[in-house]
Amino acid sequence: MTDRALVVVRAGALTTVQDRGRPGHAHLGVPRSGALDPPAAALVNRLVGNSRDAAVLETTLDGCAVRARSAVTVAVGGAPCPVRVGGRPAPWGAPVRVASGEVLQVGAAVAGVRSYVAVAGGVAVEPVLGSRATDLLSGLGPAPLTDGTVLPLGPPTAAPARLDTAPQPAPPAGLVLRVTLGPREDWFTPRALGELTSRTYRVSSASNRIGLRTEGPALERARAGELPSEGMVLGAIQVPPDGLPLVFLADHPTTGGYPVVAVVHPADLPGAAQARPGTPLRFVAVRGARR
Repeated sequence: MTDRALVVVRAGALTTVQDRGRPGHAHLGVPRSGALDPPAAALVNRLVGNSRDAAVLETTLDGCAVRARSAVTVAVGGAPCPVRVGGRPAPWGAPVRVASGEVLQVGAAVAGVRSYVAVAGGVAVEPVLGSRATDLLSGLGPAPLTDGTVLPLGPPTAAPARLDTAPQPAPPAGLVLRVTLGPREDWFTPRALGELTSRTYRVSSASNRIGLRTEGPALERARAGELPSEGMVLGAIQVPPDGLPLVFLADHPTTGGYPVVAVVHPADLPGAAQARPGTPLRFVAVRGARR
């Protein structure tokens, strides 16, 4: 077995391998998947000299720890967190050298939810349908990490970036999601549409990689019954029977029968990926949205 590998010492609550996902397979029932905060994943890849397509580790809230079997360059970004190498404090948001046998410790996020760990050469697990991403809904890709998992690494392709630190947006203290109403807003009363775009919701602790669940006013239906299953897109706001909006994220199902009241602007979804439970949330209809 090659020495270019990481050994998982502490897997954390949920740490997965992610890249840019596997778009183009919805007709097979396969979600896009991929990093929930693509800009953060792209930045840590750039810091270690990887392409944007290289696979990284995505942690959830409490970080992880990995041991390097050979000397590697790493970068940690996304949700701010303490970083230690060989027991010594190391910078967050900058390239760091990890010697052979040393342990990289990614601590609990001090803000936000998901931190990203890039290693020069990328995580080289076997791709499935052109992607190395873990998909929690379909089960494609590598399983979530467990203690003792060995992660092979690819060869470095470029020198790490030369900088002390890279600015990254702070996780949201309050989340604002721009939305375009439809395609099924006619399934809801005018009062419900007004509440959706004027009331404050909160991020639910039941949120995961499939969707961001909310707590707040339930949306009143104008029509009874259910739709035949229809295609779902990233950012779709589906309203299940409890009336609470659910924003679909990267591992969302490709079809669904509950009505979609609106769709979130793609540029706002990385913020949704970093919103902690309890974060205030507002949906704002963009100009030109259908009524």
